[in-house]
Amino acid sequence: MARAFKPVAVAAARAADDKKAEEILVLDVRRSSPVVDYLVLATAASRPHLEAVERKVEEALDGLGLKVLHRARPRSDQWRVLDYGGMMVHVMSGDARRLYALERLHDGAGEVAWRPATRAKAAAR
Repeated sequence: MARAFKPVAVAAARAADDKKAEEILVLDVRRSSPVVDYLVLATAASRPHLEAVERKVEEALDGLGLKVLHRARPRSDQWRVLDYGGMMVHVMSGDARRLYALERLHDGAGEVAWRPATRAKAAAR
């Protein structure tokens, strides 16, 4: 039975949020990607922040029994990629995020709500 990656993507987004990542976006890319079902994109303010977000996401998903299958090598100071099979997490610097604009590669992908209901209302204000 195939794993449902939507809750995994939501958990990854919430873990990134716990470490104060910005511009967190969860995309349902099943229609546009032959590789993954969901993408999690997050922006980090610095190299140490990028590393902290990456670590937090990895710890949170490890707690769900998931291990990173692949990660980008060599490690970049601008962009980290964690591949969990049906879901990938991209933690990027603001400059890298603007330059590569991964959101545009999956134009028309559905955005997945990832914030708890009470926090989503507060963020909308």
